[in-house]
Amino acid sequence: MKTTTNYMKAFAAKGPFFVSFSTSLLIMSLLMMSFFVAEPRISYGDESVDFRIRQTITDETSFLIDPTNVTMNGSISGITGGNATGTTRFVVRSNNATGYYVEIDFFDNAGAYAMLGDVTDSEALRDYSGDVAGQPSYNFTASTASQFAYAVYSSTTADTDPSFKNNGSACNTGATQTVGKCWKAPSTTGFRLVDRAIPASSGATSTLYFKVNVPSGANPTPSAETYTATATLSVFSQ
Repeated sequence: MKTTTNYMKAFAAKGPFFVSFSTSLLIMSLLMMSFFVAEPRISYGDESVDFRIRQTITDETSFLIDPTNVTMNGSISGITGGNATGTTRFVVRSNNATGYYVEIDFFDNAGAYAMLGDVTDSEALRDYSGDVAGQPSYNFTASTASQFAYAVYSSTTADTDPSFKNNGSACNTGATQTVGKCWKAPSTTGFRLVDRAIPASSGATSTLYFKVNVPSGANPTPSAETYTATATLSVFSQ
């Protein structure tokens, strides 16, 4: 009681103005506390703000199964001639929403000779000469020279590049792919084999076909040795 009395005396000693100001300040503080208790929404705010959380998933387009080396299915007589074919398959996996494409190019052997003799560097097996305006030809066009050509066939028809599709009489037109119909000359410039417009998360398969044709009495006459060509496959996201 004594302490309270002393505070009141000290308070009164400050003067009436101080007492009035302090009383007003106390009343305002009490009112504000009552306001925030009664209206909690005001104390936390009525405004809403949107924000984003983002995560980038990168493109992954690659060969799930690489093509393997090809050994053509049988020997060919250099004088009486003959045919041989070989195949290899590759599988591409991609999560790219717009798909991917695959190109092939052949090692530069300084001329139209993707396939050279291993011993003598013979150029008797020439690159296919049957291209039609730079596109594959329908059926294999024979020549007086020995020739080397390739073709492609995809498990999903839509994947095959339009160059290797046909309408039953010509390539680079129509919507059909037929094994052994659209043959192309090797080139040191990449040529598109596959053109897929959608992802292939489980993998999409295509098969390459190769053909060597040696006519009877070929000019020049192929020397008796093994011939080798080196090709490169490249896959690109669309």
